[in-house]
Amino acid sequence: MANENINDVVKTKYGEAARRVAATDKISCGCATGAIPWGDPISSDLYAADDVAELPRDAVAASLGCGNPTALAQLDAGDTVLDLGSGGGIDVLLSAKRVGATGKAYGLDMTDEMLALARENQRKAGARNVEFLKGEIENIPLPENSVDVVISNCVINLSGDKDRVLREAFRVLRPDGRFAVSDVVVRGLVPAEIRRSVELWVGCVAGALEESEYRTKLAAAGFENIEIDPTRFYTVADARQFLAAQGMDVDAIAPYVEGQFASAFIRAKKPATAKSGSEQACCGSSCRATKE
Repeated sequence: MANENINDVVKTKYGEAARRVAATDKISCGCATGAIPWGDPISSDLYAADDVAELPRDAVAASLGCGNPTALAQLDAGDTVLDLGSGGGIDVLLSAKRVGATGKAYGLDMTDEMLALARENQRKAGARNVEFLKGEIENIPLPENSVDVVISNCVINLSGDKDRVLREAFRVLRPDGRFAVSDVVVRGLVPAEIRRSVELWVGCVAGALEESEYRTKLAAAGFENIEIDPTRFYTVADARQFLAAQGMDVDAIAPYVEGQFASAFIRAKKPATAKSGSEQACCGSSCRATKE
């Protein structure tokens, strides 16, 4: 599927999710499974009750993530944080509390309904060090070297151009900046039909990267100190009802599913002496010719 078509699907799905928030207590990360109030194995139990106790209900209800990057990321007072695909704003609001009044938390989303929901949640929370931006994660509307930390929660896997997303994250990070995201990863080879069905269950649009491929893409974008730590493995039992409804023999495909898909926390760092975005783009004979 072309990136433009993927974006259209994501906009539609997440726009619908934002509109459903007012009528439900919880919406599921696995869009194909529908709303599952408290039993979704992907998006349930990600946040400690104390962390979200003071947040607006709709910010918590609109959480469609697969992890909690704010709990694992290094966030210091005074930092500027950018959340890619910020949805209803839960991770932005949590980040804003941790960076304090001298810091700032940006949220970036391309869905009008989610942006409206996030801004209302910001108003209810009284968060003054927060700003929500409209845009695509492949084209971040911020200057290079402008943020200290890039976070994201189960969104990069939805992009049709992950290389560009990672290059953009690298561009906007300051030297020594941190990349700290939760995302879905695949371990090992999974037959294409099975992979597509499981990914539809996991998060609306197929597209999770294999773990080693994620490392390769991060390194190609310029990142170093890359770490991928699985936080939650998905089992056949988790997806049994959905996969059976897809006409699949769940017991037969179990060896291809069990332990192969996971939420993971992904860390990387922009080098202290990193080249600018324009220098990163320069390559090949033209770059050599310029140096000579």
